[in-house]
Parts: sequence; C-alpha cells; structure tokens
Amino acid sequence: MKLLSFEISTPLGPQERLGVLWGVHIVDLNLAARLRFKAEEKSNPERLANAFVPPEIIAFLEMGNESFLAAKETLKFLETQFSQKTPLGTKGEKIFYLETEIRYLPPVPHPGALRDFFAFEDHALKASERRNEPLSQSWYDQPIYYKGNHREIYGHRAMIPWPSYTRRFDFELEIACIIKKKGRDIPVEKAGDYIAGYSILNDFSARDIQKNEMVCRMGPAKGKDFATGLGPYLVTPDEIKNQNNLPMSVSINGEKWSEGNSGGRYWSFETMISHISQEETIYPGDILGSGTYYRGCGLDLDRWVKAGDIIELEVEGLGKLINTVGTPKEQKQLKYPRKEHALDR
Repeated sequence: MKLLSFEISTPLGPQERLGVLWGVHIVDLNLAARLRFKAEEKSNPERLANAFVPPEIIAFLEMGNESFLAAKETLKFLETQFSQKTPLGTKGEKIFYLETEIRYLPPVPHPGALRDFFAFEDHALKASERRNEPLSQSWYDQPIYYKGNHREIYGHRAMIPWPSYTRRFDFELEIACIIKKKGRDIPVEKAGDYIAGYSILNDFSARDIQKNEMVCRMGPAKGKDFATGLGPYLVTPDEIKNQNNLPMSVSINGEKWSEGNSGGRYWSFETMISHISQEETIYPGDILGSGTYYRGCGLDLDRWVKAGDIIELEVEGLGKLINTVGTPKEQKQLKYPRKEHALDR
C-alpha cells in the first residue's frame, strides 16, 4: 500500500485525513472502512472504523497489524463493490479524491522523533576528503546520526522557506524508514518487524551555518532544523522488491543533476533500528533518514539551488517528492555579542 496523510477543506476548516493511493484516486481509508462495515451489517460501523482504521497515521500504526489488515480488506471491498464508480460515505461524505483536490501532508505529519543517519560510505569519504583528513575508523564501528527537528516536516509540493541566515541552501536525497511499533533493545535479525514502510526524505541544509557549527564539533542544529521534506507516501515493505537496490535521482527544474542507488549504503535500516533502540525506546511514527549518496546533494556537486527552483527527488517504488525553494527574507547573521572572558583581561 501507498499510505499518505492529506488535508481537505471543510466548512469547519482544514481537516487532516489518512488515505491510500488507489489508481488515480486517493481514498479516505477511515470513511471507506465505515462503508465496508455498514455493508457487512456490523453494528456501529463508525466506531469499528475508528478503532481499526483510525483517520490519523500514528494512531493507525499504534493499532499494529490489525490496522494494516483492515486497510487491505477495505481495499478489497472497494475493488469488489465499486471498481467502476466512486461511492459516497455512510453519511454522504466524499471518499474518493483526485490529487488536485487535496493538499499533501507529510506521510507522518507529527512524528515523535527524527533521526538522520550518515550511512553512505562514498558520501562520508568525500566529506572527509574535503576536510583534508581520512575518514575516522569510528565511522565503521556504529551507524552515526543526528537528531533533527521533528516539528518542521514539509510534505510533497510544499514550498520550503529559505532561512534568512543562510547563503548556501541545499538539499539531500535520502530514503526514510518509518517505525511501525514500539520497541527497545531490538536485535538486528528482528528489526525488520519494526518497519512500517519507506518514504523519500529531503534533508534540507544551510551549509554555511552547518559548517560553522561542526567546526565546533557540535550540531548540526540551525544548519538543518528549519525544514525536512517527506513524502509523498509511506510505501509498505511488501511493495518494495529490494530496498537495497532502488535507483535514486535528483532533478532541478527538470534537469537531472545526479543519480545513485540505495545499495550504496554501508549501514542497513535494520542495523540502524537495532542501534538506536539500545537502552532507548522507539515509537510508531519515528523517522529514520538514510543520509545521501555521493553527489546526492549540492555540496557534493558544488552546485547550488536558488529561490524559485523546483527540486524533484525520485526513488524507484517510492514515487517522486517535489518541493519549491522559497524566496529569502531579509538576510540576517547568526552572530551575537561576545562575552568578555577572564582570560581576555
């Protein structure tokens, strides 16, 4: 399945819903489940639908395999009963939408955590080369990641604000892994059971600010925390033939800038999950980013996007995540008065 979160306009204002891509339509899963339970003459179909197919992705994931099974049964019901038409809900609600009728949200609009890894060896090696130093052997001891800002997630077709403090706006093509269930101290061989699905992730960067932060051996923070792109869908693992062999590409304004493959990762998502869960609990909806491949970002290419550019990130099986770069506001500098130190006297 290709699950997605989307927003519709209602008389009471915007409303967030959980959907699934079904042909050219986006189906409101919760309302479709109500229709199915009513057709099966179940008592209180609305209550059953809210219990088994909640209208919000994290609640859906928290239900576990029962939600995924109920969603699949609902799609079978639609294929059997409504293959040639688009029905209304039990109260006359719209169930089927075209892409032009909705606003894409990130597949997980409100994740509890965002961890972004540095998992492609070629990208790590080139980063060290730019610093004129060898890649630390510690990189090979455990998967390295930073914790991003889980409150600044942008969906498919969203405009990404250009931070006023940067002159080096950048993108990174990554694959995201979304956690399916709560867990702790998970062995690598069981970590696959904790994967709800995959999505495309754009790790936006203010490269000049990131450089300043990391020279001080901290961060990234302000260099990354202003925005992360995610979407368009959460694609369940059964739809991916081999998540370790997915062609990836970046296009800017329709011009292809680079190509890569998910098979270039040194660290697997299973190893990442096992690592972060040691003495720490992971939760449904948590997001793990893979990091990018060499040349999967402007920094590697020494080529920079500008305001108004359209960034298209494509991964086979996961779709295409498209975002537009916003216009910079009045430029600022993140510099503050220096506090006098006793050694300065």
